[in-house]
Amino acid sequence: MPRSTLNARPSGEGTNFYDDITNKIIAELQEGRIPWVQPWGTAAANAQLALPKNASTSRTYSGINVLILWGAVIQHGFSGQSWLTFRQALALGGHVRKGERGTTVVYADRFVPDDAKQRAAESGGEARAIPFLKRFTVFNTDQCDDLPEEIAILAPPPPPGTIEPRVETLIKATGIEVRIGGNRAFYDASEDYVQVPPPAAFFEPINWHRTALHELGHASGHSSRLNRDLSGSFGSRKYAFEELVAEINAAFCCAALGIVPTVRHADYLGSWLDVLREDNRAIVRASSLASKAANYLLGFLPDARDETPNGRRVA
Repeated sequence: MPRSTLNARPSGEGTNFYDDITNKIIAELQEGRIPWVQPWGTAAANAQLALPKNASTSRTYSGINVLILWGAVIQHGFSGQSWLTFRQALALGGHVRKGERGTTVVYADRFVPDDAKQRAAESGGEARAIPFLKRFTVFNTDQCDDLPEEIAILAPPPPPGTIEPRVETLIKATGIEVRIGGNRAFYDASEDYVQVPPPAAFFEPINWHRTALHELGHASGHSSRLNRDLSGSFGSRKYAFEELVAEINAAFCCAALGIVPTVRHADYLGSWLDVLREDNRAIVRASSLASKAANYLLGFLPDARDETPNGRRVA
């Protein structure tokens, strides 16, 4: 079974978490494994194709937690993407099997220290909130026994022939201009349109949809939408970071839609490694922005409430 290092338990304070997850992502990339596509990139992987979700609340995990939980699925060979805390399993009438080890995930929040509140009250200014990461442990439903049948059962894959029409519906519903033609795919930020070669130019028709989702990921960052920084010139760190956001966004969208994610721009691997080595928070920020982009795009589906990765916010 393919080895993944992404579900190792982070330790220490927040800074150590960033170092820990960044080092693990770098190790994966150096071994030629792309964490946001690896659960389905090998013949040995038979996990359910989906974004990970909490089986008790039905909320989908987001950001770096998706990569962490996908890594755990591939390392341990779990059959599904449903997760529970220890207490949630008990509340549902089940339990985590003795000896099972959980996977640590995180969410970001902010708090205002009491002394900052006091200074703000005295000066008439505004108290500054301090960001922090909170960690909690979850277990895959494969690690639990006696759960209700509706919790333990795997969701069926989308019926054949329904995926492409749904993606095409999504593309049209976004209102983003998509021009078909030429021999390369790109997003023009100055004129705000996506260009994709005709479907006949792709070896598999679904690759046209994968490519469109990648370019729509870029378009989601336009100032009229999510307002990301798209100013990076080709070859710059900003450019590589935005490509990383679009790649992970496409993987999240593909998984939510029942499409096996693939890497659209593996030639940026060296640039992504440079970005991660330079900034230990880059992969967490890129994953968070990718979730927001996927949220935005998937929100145009008629059944968006079932598809949108709107789990806990991650920095």
